[in-house]
Amino acid sequence: MNPVRVIKGEGPVIIGVPHAGTWLPDAVKTRLNARGKRLADTDWHVDRLYEGLLPGASMVIANFHRYVIDPNRPPEDESLYPGQNTTGLIPLTDFDGEPIWSDPPGKTEQDKYLEHYHGAYHAALTAEIARAKAAHGVAILYDAHSIRSEIPYLFEGVLPDFNIGTAGGTSCDPRIGAAVAEVCARAGGYSHIVNGRFKGGWTTRHYGRPETGVHAIQMELAQSTHLVSETEPFQYDTAKAGALRSVLSDVLGALETLAPDLR
Repeated sequence: MNPVRVIKGEGPVIIGVPHAGTWLPDAVKTRLNARGKRLADTDWHVDRLYEGLLPGASMVIANFHRYVIDPNRPPEDESLYPGQNTTGLIPLTDFDGEPIWSDPPGKTEQDKYLEHYHGAYHAALTAEIARAKAAHGVAILYDAHSIRSEIPYLFEGVLPDFNIGTAGGTSCDPRIGAAVAEVCARAGGYSHIVNGRFKGGWTTRHYGRPETGVHAIQMELAQSTHLVSETEPFQYDTAKAGALRSVLSDVLGALETLAPDLR
């Protein structure tokens, strides 16, 4: 199994999808416990939601599951949200704080996963960012995620539908965050927030260097926006997803329209 799938485009927008993959190497599959094997923390169907929405956009999609290693965590495994519950580079618990391993990987295995999976994903992402920057003088990385709308271990209450993260305004030109928020605000029947519980993971913070012409923004969708139910089997809701894709198409279109002004 190739750890990463790349859909090469020619435009300035790159869509990163780090958490929609469900593939597990045998060494992981056999050592996850019954709870871990449910893969409940997958960003279900995010690749399907975005594919084909913006002609010319590149997509970089991790095929491996985040329980192998999380490509949206720093290689050194520092916490992205100090003082708050979260999961690490190689998660030991799920989003509910429950153990997912019967036999967690040791240091040697962790280093292997860091090189072969985390490294492969970011090599592909780096290449697409460099391609966009060389061709257009600017690159916009849109980091695409989804999560259950209610997870008491991670946050209180119900998550807004659109959770826009710009690392507190540092990872992209302010016009990018404003444009995305404006599209979400216009979309009837949806809620949104900017830099709420999810301000942007390592990908957004690592690549977002607006002073160099590389901008990054994260979108964390509540899974209630596109699933029949946020419980197994996490089925894609065609009607919900169709309405959502219309909004997401406008979001991506706004980024592409902005790109020439960011050079």
